[in-house]
Amino acid sequence: MSTTMNTAGAGTQSVERALSLLSYFTDEQPERRIAELVELTGLGQSTISRLVGALESLGYLARDERSGLHRLGPRVVTLAGIALNQSPVHRAARQIAQNLAHETGLGANVAERHGSRMFYLCHFEGPQAPRSFTLTGRYAPLHATAMGKALIAGLSEEEIRGMMSPDFPAYTPQTITTIGALLTELDEVRSRGYATEVEELAFGRACLAVPVRDRSGEIVAALSVSGSLSALDLAGRQTELARQVIEYADQVSTGLGYLAHAV
Repeated sequence: MSTTMNTAGAGTQSVERALSLLSYFTDEQPERRIAELVELTGLGQSTISRLVGALESLGYLARDERSGLHRLGPRVVTLAGIALNQSPVHRAARQIAQNLAHETGLGANVAERHGSRMFYLCHFEGPQAPRSFTLTGRYAPLHATAMGKALIAGLSEEEIRGMMSPDFPAYTPQTITTIGALLTELDEVRSRGYATEVEELAFGRACLAVPVRDRSGEIVAALSVSGSLSALDLAGRQTELARQVIEYADQVSTGLGYLAHAV
């Protein structure tokens, strides 16, 4: 019995160690050497080499033969696709978001809340908001994004205070940094039905987001358009863009079973 339990424990530890290695591959460091992983984890080189070899053989990591660097492998993409396809919000919103990007020429994004952060479910680029990378799968702060504010607009003050720390990190001078300022902003989001973000997360960027509801009427996601300050031109186009995004967000909500007159 003891031997069996020890073997099971060792196996679990190996799985945990192997999966934890994947977290060291980030946007900032998408490629890693064995020596870097040894330094980051504190594990021996033989252990890291064995774990990396196993992950590589299963397709979770891939090795560049010329540089010797490892990066995330195709199996990770396969699993991500499976996970996204199981999301009711992703299924209901994907085509609608793509249509919104085409109509406005801007970036169109769908996100849901994961605890105190937002998580991008899908992202499409319009010709006025090109990107060389996808936002899908990334996290972003709630307090510094229009989508984040739209996602928590349906929560009570008590829920918001319990979920978020009293002070928030500032990404630019425009970032909301206190719970009081955020609550005031959310009152405005509720009154007009959409949220905006102007250089609160990144310089030169703006966003307009609308809540998406499920059949119970709860806010389960947000739909937005985003791009450069000049592309969105909120000073001149805010009313027009708000109308468009609200219309498309209503389509997603309807696809999730939301009936406005029944709530």
